[in-house]
Amino acid sequence: MDMDVVRIIAAIFLPPLGVFLQVGIGKDFWINLILTFFGYIPGIVHAVWIIAKK
Repeated sequence: MDMDVVRIIAAIFLPPLGVFLQVGIGKDFWINLILTFFGYIPGIVHAVWIIAKK
């Protein structure tokens, strides 16, 4: 649970980092990187969703 808090904080400041800490470099990481480039908020939403679901 404590690590999830760290991941969520990382996801707020740098969304791909939060996803990387949760799942590593994979499909979800690349999707998040693209979403973050298109808009910061979609990247945050996707990162928090990935962290919360796993």
